Amino acid sequence: MSAMLLSIKPEYAQRIIDGTKQFEFRTRRCREDITKIIFYSTVPESAVVGEAEIEEVLVGAPSTIWEKTKHAAGIPRSFFRQYYKGRPQAVAYKLRNVIAYETPKALSDYGITHVPQSFIYIEDEPC
Repeated sequence: MSAMLLSIKPEYAQRIIDGTKQFEFRTRRCREDITKIIFYSTVPESAVVGEAEIEEVLVGAPSTIWEKTKHAAGIPRSFFRQYYKGRPQAVAYKLRNVIAYETPKALSDYGITHVPQSFIYIEDEPC
């Protein structure tokens, strides 16, 4: 199974885990074969805290994507608008089967030695 590991702010990681944020927004689309997102919660947590399957990938104009996702975006519209300001396209990953890890994992468990700026593709599960 192919996955991507995303760097995400702790508050948004928590919203994904508690179900109030059912979409993860990005400025570009991942590879077609990616079926899972693994969440790295940035400082101060600095740990891999959970994962989710990608149910659907929505791509379109930011205004269109907001209308389709606002019910479970987990972020305010003002933040969404600022994030996509000047960009013609938005990408939203609809998440399902979210799993919060009981014990957070280290990046080294995935063979990663540095915090990804945005995301990194990974092919194997940690040992």
